[in-house]
Amino acid sequence: MPSSRSDFTDFTYFLAIAKHQSFRRAGLELGVSASALSHALKGLETRLGVRLLNRTARSVVLTAAGEELQTAITGPFDAIADAVEALNRYRDGPTGRIRLNVPVDAASLLLGPVLPIFVERYPDVELDISVSNRLTDVIDGGFDAGVRYGGTVPEDMVAQRLSADIRWIVVGTPAYLDRFGRPAHPDDLARHRCLRFRLGDDSLYRWEFERGDEQLSVSVPGTLTIDDSRLIMDALIGGAGLMYGPEPLLGDMIAAGTLEEVLGDWAGAGPGFHIYYSSRRQVPTGLRLLIELVRELRPLGL
Repeated sequence: MPSSRSDFTDFTYFLAIAKHQSFRRAGLELGVSASALSHALKGLETRLGVRLLNRTARSVVLTAAGEELQTAITGPFDAIADAVEALNRYRDGPTGRIRLNVPVDAASLLLGPVLPIFVERYPDVELDISVSNRLTDVIDGGFDAGVRYGGTVPEDMVAQRLSADIRWIVVGTPAYLDRFGRPAHPDDLARHRCLRFRLGDDSLYRWEFERGDEQLSVSVPGTLTIDDSRLIMDALIGGAGLMYGPEPLLGDMIAAGTLEEVLGDWAGAGPGFHIYYSSRRQVPTGLRLLIELVRELRPLGL
């Protein structure tokens, strides 16, 4: 059966749905409503005369025919996307849409200072940035790339460093420290109110310390457990307890006297931010330009 122009559009929709196994997530990637995708897929299945997906209220699963079609057309469609992306070198300015997944701290500390300059230099490149501390599969989520601390980048991804290593420190307000005392050793944290941070994989972050050859990983006590950097900062500034965090986030408030660092001789450095992306696809021009600009401006050193 000959294919029509509408088939090629619907094949694109099908591949996105097959990748995400979700009409909603595919729609977010494509900028199309879930109902429009569902209607398009029904039309494609009718024209092809086979069912490609088994749909329930909770899941989308490929049929055997759907799996065969996905395998057969993924390569050619990726090649078309790469060919279109390569045309950027013939344009007066780069175009395209880049989707990024970044943690809260990276959004404010790393990208915040860079974005105004990026949009001025490359006004036709659209950046769609999802800010979340959840550990997201960027491929499954329809993102072109993600940003994480170096030690948490998936091993099957290409990674590029975007910042220098980051010093991690413990801070509290002067009022809190006057009331509860200043810890002199990480063991003293057992007698303090600590603001605990829940990581993107739902585990609790253990505070890590080093001094000379000594290294400690402490499971701190506390009645507040938070997974959002902005909320934990509000609790910290309000005097609710001690916080363990990246020095670039806290340095200005320490300098202003709003916060005070403790256990400074135990502070250690951890891997800085890295951007990572699939090794199977050509790096989009917009993403390459963003990486180059971050490395040029070095908002967190490099």
